[in-house]
This record gives sequence, C-alpha cells and structure tokens, in this order.
Amino acid sequence: MLALEQVFREERGRILATLIGFLGDFDLAEEAAQEAFAIAADRWPREGVPSNPRAWLMTTARNRATDRIRRDRAFAAKFGLLVASDRVEVPMNTKFPDERLELIFTCCHPALAVEAQVALILRTLGGLTTDEIARAFLVPERTMAQRLVRAKRKIKAAGIPFRVPPDHLLRERLDAVLAVVYLIFNEGYGGRDELAAEAIWLGRALTELLPDDPEVRGLLAMMLLHDSRREARFRDGELVLLGDQDRSRWNTEQIADGRTELDRALALGGRGPYVLQAAIASLHAEVPCDWAQIAALYGQLARLTGSPVVELNRAIAIAETEGPEAGLGIVDQLGLDDFRYLHSTRAELLRRLGRIDEARDEYRRARQLTDDGAERRFLERRLAELAGMAGSG
Repeated sequence: MLALEQVFREERGRILATLIGFLGDFDLAEEAAQEAFAIAADRWPREGVPSNPRAWLMTTARNRATDRIRRDRAFAAKFGLLVASDRVEVPMNTKFPDERLELIFTCCHPALAVEAQVALILRTLGGLTTDEIARAFLVPERTMAQRLVRAKRKIKAAGIPFRVPPDHLLRERLDAVLAVVYLIFNEGYGGRDELAAEAIWLGRALTELLPDDPEVRGLLAMMLLHDSRREARFRDGELVLLGDQDRSRWNTEQIADGRTELDRALALGGRGPYVLQAAIASLHAEVPCDWAQIAALYGQLARLTGSPVVELNRAIAIAETEGPEAGLGIVDQLGLDDFRYLHSTRAELLRRLGRIDEARDEYRRARQLTDDGAERRFLERRLAELAGMAGSG
C-alpha cells in the first residue's frame, strides 16, 4: 500500500490532467482515475506493483472510461475517439509536453471567476478534497461543491479548449495561473510535500514557457527559497519556527537556485509581488535576518496588494525591530478575525509583553481555527508553556 500511496501522490495530477485533456470531461476523468486507483489498491498487494505504474493506471482508467461511455449513448462520439488507439497519448498539437500545464491554463480561462479557477485547480491538480478547499476559502463545503460543479459545467458548455493559449492570450491568463500555483505551493508547504513539488514543477515549466517574465521567475524563486527549509520545519512531526530551525538541514543548493532565479527576475526589471516575496524569502535565509529590510519590503508589498495578510507579516517584522508593542499596534488594526495566523501572532506578541491571560485567549482562538495536526500541537505546547508561566508567577 505504501507504493500505491507514493504513486498516487506523484502521479495523480498528471494522470488526471491527461484524462481530462483526452476526454474533455472533468467528472468522467475524475471517476475513471479514482476507479483505476481503487483497482490498483485491490490488485497490487496480491500481484505486485507493475514496472510502469503510470502506464498501468492510465490504461486502466481509459478502460473504465470506455466502459462508462459505452453505457451512455450520448457519449458515442467520445467513445469513437477513445478506441481509435490502443494507448492514451498526448495530442500531437500540444504546446507543452505535459498536460498539467495545459490543465492549469484551461482552468484559468477568463470566462471563469477567479475563485472558481483556484478551486478547480486545487481539486483536480492539487488533489484536495472539497472540504479542504472550502476551509481554505472560508466558505461552507456545500457552497464550494456548487462552485466546482458550475465551473466544470461552464468549461464544458463554453467549449473552452484544453491547451496553453497562443502567445497573444497568455498575458490575460498568467496572473490567475501564477496565483493558483502559489496556492498549491502554500497547501504543500504545510507538510504535503507532493503538492509543493507539483507547484515547483509548474513554476519551472512556466519559466520555460515565459523565460523573460520577471514575475514567473520571482514565483519560482520564492518557492525554491521557502522549500529549501522543508527538512528543518518539522522535528519528530512537530512544527519548528524559523528562529528555532537547524540551519544545517536547509537545502543550500536550493537556496542558491532560488537566488539565481531572483537575480534573473531583478535583471528583467521585476518589482512585482512575487519578486518582492522572493526577496523577502532570500533575506530570511540570511544569518542574522535583516528584519528592518524585511519590514520595508513587506511595506512595498502591502502597497502593491492591499492585503491585510501582508500587513500581518509586516507587523511580525516590525515587532522584531521595534518591539512587540509596535507590532501589536498594527495587528490590532487588521480585520482578520477568522484567520488563525492573526490570532497566533497576536498571542505571541501578547506573550512577549507578559499579558498572559490575553495571550492564552488568542492561542485558544487560533487552535479553534486550526485543523492541521502539527500546528494544533504547536499551539497546545504554547498554551502549556503559558500555564507554566502563570503557575510560576
């Protein structure tokens, strides 16, 4: 079962993207892929893992889709396409030799709302459940399910082509594509390594497609720099904050690659949000951190984006240079009551100020909003430390 789980993590996105491109139907492709993995879960423990797991899964998924199409006369034309070949192959007119990039551009078509674009990619390419996506968007699961259904129907009804768009249309889709890759990486950064690897792969693919775009370079740089700390972010399954990490476990080669991409982005005149975030990530890799410069860059980023989450990060940097009271003054102006990191940040600043009861309330609120096991355990450790401080006082 371990081998199947690994194949699922590594191959699910590509298999599903290939099926969607070939079938032109999100739901049919998802059902076929799920059935193929279910059959593998039944057979592989008894028969062994095939020498080419992806090809086995693709053939099985194609056969399952064929069976479903046969049972539905309305899909007769698609059935004719499927049985025309003994193998599932990438269509010859593809612009890029991997269907994941085509899938992401299809889902980021301007006919779809941005929320639907992001949700659809996280569901198909990222493999997140509807409930996980709903929590990320802070909406009920039923609302997200309806959003996903509408997005799939719109792609089908509008006949949106499964392809990387021609050069003159790339720009109108690129911002959405970058945002989606960023969100996939963020989901993976919390411990789902396969999602982080998927996002970095997509980032590299985008730099091949658009080598002179500074924001594409900036996004890749930022992901590489953050991912370089992956091995140090957890110790025995427990979350480790930046200041407590064992820097010998950082991937220095990845840091160098990230800084090379950042230098290229800056040479191209990049001053956009992803380039700024890459510059901040690069400073975080310095010993010691230049918190004043980090705060200044977050200020630039806040002016570009107007994001309260960016302001929250600026508050953390300000607290390092001007003290927790200054950081708290910024945090208290932000309207992010349902954002767990606001409460954990506020709790930490209150703890530093010795306001233990208030800090305890904030840590509890953050824990209430957190489903992630490692993050919950970290918050519980902080609460236990506060109980000890209160007892000693």
